[in-house]
Amino acid sequence: MVTDLPGLSAPPGADALDAYPRVVSAVAAEVTRHVASLRVRAPAGWGGMVREGGGSAVVFTDDGFLLTNAHVVGGTRGGTAAFVDGSETPFDIVGADPLSDLAVVRARGDTPPAAVLGDADRLVVGQLVVAVGNPLGLSGSVTAGVVSALGRSLPTRSGRAGRVIEDVIQTDAALNPGNSGGALADATGRVVGINTAVAGIGLGLAVPVNGTTRRIIAALLAEGRVRRAYLGVVSVPAPLPAPVAERAGQRRGLRLVDVVAGSPAARAGLKAGDLVLSVGRAPVSDAQGIQRLLFADAIGIPLPVTVLRNGAMVDVMAVPVELTDG
Repeated sequence: MVTDLPGLSAPPGADALDAYPRVVSAVAAEVTRHVASLRVRAPAGWGGMVREGGGSAVVFTDDGFLLTNAHVVGGTRGGTAAFVDGSETPFDIVGADPLSDLAVVRARGDTPPAAVLGDADRLVVGQLVVAVGNPLGLSGSVTAGVVSALGRSLPTRSGRAGRVIEDVIQTDAALNPGNSGGALADATGRVVGINTAVAGIGLGLAVPVNGTTRRIIAALLAEGRVRRAYLGVVSVPAPLPAPVAERAGQRRGLRLVDVVAGSPAARAGLKAGDLVLSVGRAPVSDAQGIQRLLFADAIGIPLPVTVLRNGAMVDVMAVPVELTDG
């Protein structure tokens, strides 16, 4: 981990512009060795065609586990990981979760030591970030920029099951095909995101590394998949009326914009327009506040939900079911 980055405490009169490349260079030197270039081959399908592809991955344990995007390794059985020091090793798929676009693979041979994972929940707009990956097959490529927005949403799908990845990081660090699965690091060299998509010219998106991500990684390591509970709501953050905010001790909640017919939420009596204050007795102010609760241990367990409806507090009890792609 980078512990003392040149230029962060520049003496009076020093050129502030010179500090920027120094920080970027230090982060690049720290992070690049942990990032692999992945080459994958999908099994032969119709017509005997074999699909070849690639992307990036980040070593996150010292015993050879790497984190990447599910769309990089989806439909494959393994491939080859190559590092900037010239070493290569075959890898196998441990598990993939298309609904978070995350996957874990394990190298059969030696790998560099693990990168240090950070906490994307501590990021602020305007903060320096460095993207490291293998765009267009060019290994060890580094681009830099800032966090241009936080709290973006990225719709995902697996079969008929859909989900929204919340709190996605938007950055203006240049991303290109092949960056997917690579590292987005902060100025201390901690990996705070896994690059996942190019949103447009000058805009890239990264899946955040945070508490929810860590639960997904743990599930992939343990079971090779992520079991999720399902409520059946679509929501957006919304401010609370001042009297309610004072009473509840929170300023924001979640406005339900859709409740899926026949879903556990609908059976519990939740309605579009309800303003959710708490789920599982814990205040919620963003969709991640609900989604972090909806893992395997919530399936079939009554979940108390408090909403504001027509100016009155309403308590309901929803019982999540297992999310399936059928």
